[in-house]
Amino acid sequence: MNITIVCDVLGKENNGTTIAAMNLIRSLKSKGHRVTVVCPDEDRRGQEGFVVTQQMNFGIFNNYVAKNGVTIAKPDSRVLEQAIRGADVVHLVTPFFLANLARKIADMYGVPVTASFHCQAENITNHLFLMNSPIVNTLVYKFLYRIMFRYCSAIHYPTEFIRDVFERVAGEKTNAYVISNGVNNYFKPERREKPEEFRDKYVVVFTGRYSKEKSHKVLIDGVAGSKYRDKIQLVFAGSGPLEEKLKKYAAKRLTVQPIFKFFSRQELKEILSYGDLYVHPAEIEIEAIACLEAITCGMVPLIANSPRSATRFFALGENNLFDYNQPYSLSKKMDWWIEHPEERAACAREYLGYAKQFNQDECMDKMEKMLLDVVRGEASIGEKSYILP
Repeated sequence: MNITIVCDVLGKENNGTTIAAMNLIRSLKSKGHRVTVVCPDEDRRGQEGFVVTQQMNFGIFNNYVAKNGVTIAKPDSRVLEQAIRGADVVHLVTPFFLANLARKIADMYGVPVTASFHCQAENITNHLFLMNSPIVNTLVYKFLYRIMFRYCSAIHYPTEFIRDVFERVAGEKTNAYVISNGVNNYFKPERREKPEEFRDKYVVVFTGRYSKEKSHKVLIDGVAGSKYRDKIQLVFAGSGPLEEKLKKYAAKRLTVQPIFKFFSRQELKEILSYGDLYVHPAEIEIEAIACLEAITCGMVPLIANSPRSATRFFALGENNLFDYNQPYSLSKKMDWWIEHPEERAACAREYLGYAKQFNQDECMDKMEKMLLDVVRGEASIGEKSYILP
């Protein structure tokens, strides 16, 4: 197949959406497909298969966008026409300006369009300080359906949770393919001894962007309320705009200061291979591959039971859940796992079997099949709109 993948935001592989996009790109190329990627990343210019468009200028908000570590593409019909003309299928990664124009141009050339659902409404409204407004979040979903998703021949949802949320709000069924983004085979259950500096500590890990919806403060407060607060070493693997605020908050609440760092894949694998407990406090989450990577490496997860998070469905028992935004609940569950090492080891073994369903190679095979279904006309076709801006 000749596949065009449109990424309004790509950047470094330090977030779930970019990692998922790059995994798909690499997998399709390895299967012999011709893949053209349209993105705004200047460091990709000149790389085989990448077409670079201009970056969006947000005027006085440019510093805010930069602080969040993202580069957003500016719609460019000339670039998109060159990338889409002759393609068998166009796949949209995020539902923003470049993707919206791309699906219109694809319609004009008669090229079917698919999309991945990587963006919860709260990921957008968070920046408007309206993350907890049900009305605004509903309007965002309805708007995204109206301008883009209703035109897609197939939609990839990483979890049934986000499919159900979106279809309920949109009020329409979609041609849904529920496919996990998958865990790379690099992450394996290879348990190892802790480094000397952590031998007398309980290592608690959370991998997630330093942003409000990930709820790092809940984990900090949970550790502060633990009976073992002086023996818990928190590791916050990631990066993001709230790093300095979280460091200051932790300095006031904890005696053992957390480690804040974006780790290489090798470094992260090592930490997950000797960590004692993986805690995922995020209130907003479409899937959380980071949690799956942890359990694949032999860690037991403790997950916030937020109704706006798909990650809660990874819990195999009540002791794998705590009441979201409730540090006291987290403290109690964390202390229980610390005090019951045999149960923790048994649970870790159970999770190793559970994690096999998220094998990335199998997930990427399903993504390829989705695209082939659309190209062969075996998927229902979305609405058409030939009106260009």
